[in-house]
Amino acid sequence: MSTPASNEQTSTTPVGLIAFAWALVGIPLVYGLYNTVKAASALFGG
Repeated sequence: MSTPASNEQTSTTPVGLIAFAWALVGIPLVYGLYNTVKAASALFGG
C-alpha cells in the first residue's frame, strides 16, 4: 500500500507581524486597565 502524495504546504507568519498584532491589541488594553485601576482606587479611597 502506498500513501498518496500530499500537496499541503506549511506557511509561517513573520515574527514582526505577530509582534505588531500583539502591540495593536496590548497597548490599548494596558492603557484601559491602568485608567480603570486609577479611577477605582480614587473612588474607593486610594
